[in-house]
Amino acid sequence: MADTVFKLDPEVIIGRDTINRTGTLFAGYGSKILLATEQGLYENNCIERVTRILEDAGLETILFDEIHAQSTADTAESAASLARGARCDMVVGFGGLKTQYIAKLISILAVSSLSLFDLLDGKKEEQAFIPYVAIPVSGGDPFLFSDSLIAVDPRDRLVKLVKSPKGLSKMVIMDPGLSESLSGKFASTAVFDGLCVTLEAYCSAKSSFVSDALLEQAISLYAGIMNSYADNMPFDFITTFINAGFLMSLGASASAPGIGVALAYSLNAKYPVAKSWCATVLLPYVMEKLVAARPQKMAKVATLLGEPIEGVSTADAANMAVELIRRRMGQLEVPARLKDFKLSLDRLVFAAEAARNLEFVALSPWTVAAEDAYDLLKQAF
Repeated sequence: MADTVFKLDPEVIIGRDTINRTGTLFAGYGSKILLATEQGLYENNCIERVTRILEDAGLETILFDEIHAQSTADTAESAASLARGARCDMVVGFGGLKTQYIAKLISILAVSSLSLFDLLDGKKEEQAFIPYVAIPVSGGDPFLFSDSLIAVDPRDRLVKLVKSPKGLSKMVIMDPGLSESLSGKFASTAVFDGLCVTLEAYCSAKSSFVSDALLEQAISLYAGIMNSYADNMPFDFITTFINAGFLMSLGASASAPGIGVALAYSLNAKYPVAKSWCATVLLPYVMEKLVAARPQKMAKVATLLGEPIEGVSTADAANMAVELIRRRMGQLEVPARLKDFKLSLDRLVFAAEAARNLEFVALSPWTVAAEDAYDLLKQAF
């Protein structure tokens, strides 16, 4: 077994209204901040609130709110130019996954001698960056605590994995009061998306007792959310979802996601379909692969999901986890086929190849060739 190496760089603050402490938390980083965010957060006055809190603390805030669902990595260039010209001391990413990844690129490009395309083509900036703070609003991020980020190449809209400098992220603030208010199918698909990351990292060739402990707890929390939705039971979705997402992010940083996560990112990069919807559709097919590769772990997953497996063989127990997810998908009426998104199967080959080329896919518990990635898409189509 390989050694377990685990290092958590950023300071993590979790709790309602922790955003109110930013004046103290940001002390020492400087007084001028670029706040990178997205238009949707103007709803419920979230952007206004964060901006006011920062300015009340004496921090000059320059707002960049031009990140949207289909933004590509070149969005970071104009914001980096803004940060450079204003001599910003810090970049704060306030928003979902796309915003977090673009904000990290802004932190690098603002002072690096490397160009955006250098980074997209595999070069790594070792030390030149503006300190970065993450204020995520949409659950877990498998790269929140890693030295990598997902980027969409503007030249072809293919997904790339960009290496970021060590120490880039200084702080993560997870405040339930700022998180997106999800409902219906969007909340359900967010949970299935989180499960897809969690299960792949749990079964990864890189998994360890540290990642297993974190990810097993995340699975239990996601199971509680699914059960509450399916049974129409009242519960605190946002807090539970954030806690599950934090554990998933931490566990994935000690392990690695797999081809299902890669395909979801790749489809979202190439087409106007939410990553969480793609991951939801792919989840049961990914789980079938995990059952074959890691039957004992998937049997444990069945237990964590609440299935009674006493007296059941390991193989049958592992398959019970897959069937439970399929039942939950039916109960919650989420999309079950990629064709529901009006995609063309013939045009998904490039997305499959781009996904397979993401380096973390090599840590999947089975050997994934480009044709295997495309086969998964065909099964889910």
